[in-house]
Amino acid sequence: MRKTIFLSIFSLVAFFSLNGNAQNSVILKTHFDQSNVPKVPDYTQSEAWAALPTKEDRADKTPLKSNIIEKQSDAKADVFFLHPTTFTYEPKNQYLWNANVEDAELNEKTDNSTILNQASAFNGSCKIYAPRYRQAHYYSFLTPNAEDKKQALDLAYSDIKAAFEYYLKNWNQGRPIIIASHSQGTVHAKRLLKEYFDGKPLQKQLVEAYLIGIATQPDTFENIKPSQSAEEIGGFVSWNTFARNFTPEYYKNGLSTAVCTNPLTWKCNEDFASKELNKGGVGLKYTFVKQAADAQSHQGMLWINKPYVRGRAFLKTKVWHVADINLFWMNIRENVALRLENYLKQ
Repeated sequence: MRKTIFLSIFSLVAFFSLNGNAQNSVILKTHFDQSNVPKVPDYTQSEAWAALPTKEDRADKTPLKSNIIEKQSDAKADVFFLHPTTFTYEPKNQYLWNANVEDAELNEKTDNSTILNQASAFNGSCKIYAPRYRQAHYYSFLTPNAEDKKQALDLAYSDIKAAFEYYLKNWNQGRPIIIASHSQGTVHAKRLLKEYFDGKPLQKQLVEAYLIGIATQPDTFENIKPSQSAEEIGGFVSWNTFARNFTPEYYKNGLSTAVCTNPLTWKCNEDFASKELNKGGVGLKYTFVKQAADAQSHQGMLWINKPYVRGRAFLKTKVWHVADINLFWMNIRENVALRLENYLKQ
């Protein structure tokens, strides 16, 4: 019995300690080379999408030990979901700066992490469209060479743009749209919103943008503003999660002035929200966790106490980036439903 408990706690700590530090050791030693990039994805093919409402995928799942039902078949809105960086390891082929969307190993990693744990939060109200894209390697965010970073991210965004245009032409048909993203996905989502929504006719179809895991400033857009309540529509929410009383070394690089929405209250004030307001998160093995975490916005950061899970005393994590969505999964799901309801009333 003691061995079982120990292994359970060890697995829990491992699951909640994936904060990106391990990736810092991967250094790409050659510059970005435009002549050595993976081929352009073909978005007419379902294989180029991590999630589609017309195929069985991880975004269709609902957490274990819950009675939650997936409802994409009769959903009245779409979510265009942009996944975070999963290309974090030493490249195993000739493509260094951007991932190949036909890389089966990487796709499996993406599908079993972000698509399962994050995109699935939207399957109660939305049909889920999540493109695979030639994501920039994690080192793109660490390199001192600004041009390498720009070219890698530009290439990734070119795929996002192509996928979105294909989605608009073939599937949207004037339906309400939610833009949702995490980390690198949010870098691209902000660019997508500026190009296609901000002050454009398509803004009328925007229910809300969930721009999570990257510091986002209040004035990022001209016409799309930070939402101040759970009911507002047509704006955006954003947060970055850390342990209470912890401030990362990169705090002044945009985080100090970033929008910080509390996903338990959907307000941008600094009121503390107890775990009783948390409708449930997803944890180890995609298991539903009631009252997973509390939350409090603090000067651009979302602070939490250790998640209320078995073995929490052993958790040492300070940067909760990987769990930005996991910890508030059910609150996000219910908020999407509320905002969509208000949108449809108008």
